[in-house]
Amino acid sequence: MKNGWVGLVMWVALLFFSGAWAGEFEEGSAAFNRNDYAKALEWWQKAAVQGNAAAQTILGVMYHNGEGVHKDIAKAFEYWQKAAAQGHADAQTYLGGMFYNGDGVPKDYAKAVEWLQKAAVQGNALAQYNLGWMYASGDGVPKDDAKAVEWWQKAAVQGNADAQSNLGVMYHKGEGVPKDDAKAVEWYQKAAVQGQADAQLKLGLMYSYGEGVSQDYAEAVKWYRLSALKENVGAQYNLGWMYENGDGVPQDYAKAVEWYRLSAVQGNAYAQFSLGSMYRKGEGVPQDYAEAVKWYRLSAVQGIAYAQSNLGLMYRKGEGVPQDYVRAHMWANIAATGGDKYAVKDRDLVADKMTQKQIAEAQKMARDCLANHYKGCD
Repeated sequence: MKNGWVGLVMWVALLFFSGAWAGEFEEGSAAFNRNDYAKALEWWQKAAVQGNAAAQTILGVMYHNGEGVHKDIAKAFEYWQKAAAQGHADAQTYLGGMFYNGDGVPKDYAKAVEWLQKAAVQGNALAQYNLGWMYASGDGVPKDDAKAVEWWQKAAVQGNADAQSNLGVMYHKGEGVPKDDAKAVEWYQKAAVQGQADAQLKLGLMYSYGEGVSQDYAEAVKWYRLSALKENVGAQYNLGWMYENGDGVPQDYAKAVEWYRLSAVQGNAYAQFSLGSMYRKGEGVPQDYAEAVKWYRLSAVQGIAYAQSNLGLMYRKGEGVPQDYVRAHMWANIAATGGDKYAVKDRDLVADKMTQKQIAEAQKMARDCLANHYKGCD
């Protein structure tokens, strides 16, 4: 999965305007650095009416964020439009963002591309990154992975961590460039050392599977942990897996449960399944069939076949739920449809205990469940 559109960079933008400006703009900057927003606003407004594009851009930031002024998206757009017309790259980038998100203006991907293109050719890394995303997703332009790579490359060499991470994905998958796991690792590494959580997760995966690097579970754990501490759900799940299996760390079921739970409560279906299994087996937690059913169910309705199969098993055995062959058959049937070959055997076992009427009911419930995208299945 690639990182998506990055929103407007607001007060950080002031760092780009800290050069030796004279007069009103410099006075406004000094006031801002004293946290005197009202005085900064006064000076920058004076500079803006004289046509100072940097002041116009900052005023757009203030009105967009409601910093020192009442939030006014229309005024933000007005100031950014004036600055963008003078060729100010940051203002052009912000306008692109407004059109992309429909922020105070009708959503218009074509106009977003137009403004981002103007900023990107001036070397604005955020514009380059977001323009790459538009080519990758086909928003406002024909989908073109090679163009996405081209713009992400430009942003990445300027240190944009999201672009670096996405380049890693493109090299790993061979999208827009020839597949090259070593280059994927290189770009993931650059983004990961900047603290980009998704790149840290992906770098951990490369070490786990030995793709582009020698397999190293301890190094994988290191990167999973850094990402997991930033609440990355995938990293939390993978770190739980490492503790459950003793890969790169001493086996520790309690820690596995801890990380699975953090991921599961954020909705990660694989973590929900794994947490359910820990409760069913009593590993790292007291055995609790009802709790196992709870987590299997949450995973099952997200389409995880193993969770569906295990939920059916719990119904067949009456563990954590009243014994119910119809529901056992339904979930086993759904899991079998999803590719779980063991579920076929479970479905046939429970079918031997059912009447033809019950089997027909279970089959209808399975069809309805799938047709309704797992809503109201159980």
